[in-house]
Amino acid sequence: MEFMNSRPDIVRSITQRWLLDYWNRLRGAATVPAWPGLRASELAALADNLGFSDVTDSNATPRLFVRFQGSNLREALGVPGVGRYLDEILPAPYGEVVLATCYQVIATKLPVYTIADMRDRDGRIVHVERLLLPFGHHGAEIGRILVSLETVSPEGAFDNRDLRKPNLPTFALCTTIQH
Repeated sequence: MEFMNSRPDIVRSITQRWLLDYWNRLRGAATVPAWPGLRASELAALADNLGFSDVTDSNATPRLFVRFQGSNLREALGVPGVGRYLDEILPAPYGEVVLATCYQVIATKLPVYTIADMRDRDGRIVHVERLLLPFGHHGAEIGRILVSLETVSPEGAFDNRDLRKPNLPTFALCTTIQH
């Protein structure tokens, strides 16, 4: 996957833009914000569209252990993931695409934003906007990734269930957010 570099104003969703600003405030002068600084009460209204995973190291290849998956995120993925590794729950080649964005976050220690077009079960186009934010546990090492998922269709109503089926995403944008 090829990633471009963009400014924060590339993020279209108002909610995700707020989340990116919140991440930036938590970060301050640090490379990445510390996860313990995150206040769950600040994110409660967004919880259905959020998920987070711990970054673990397995033979020098990072793995993501899913700790939380909001209901809209779980519905769109079509599979519960809490307590499992992301690479175990997402089938190839869809999983490879998702993991590539996570690896970009880990490598750059910067937020990644993607917009992908998918189709729902009835063939309606759905724009899937994902914002991935890195967090540290100790120092500048990435220990956790927070993901926000927003879905919208230019055709109006759509079926959010299991968007990873029947097709792979067609990416309109893959970018690393520069600050």
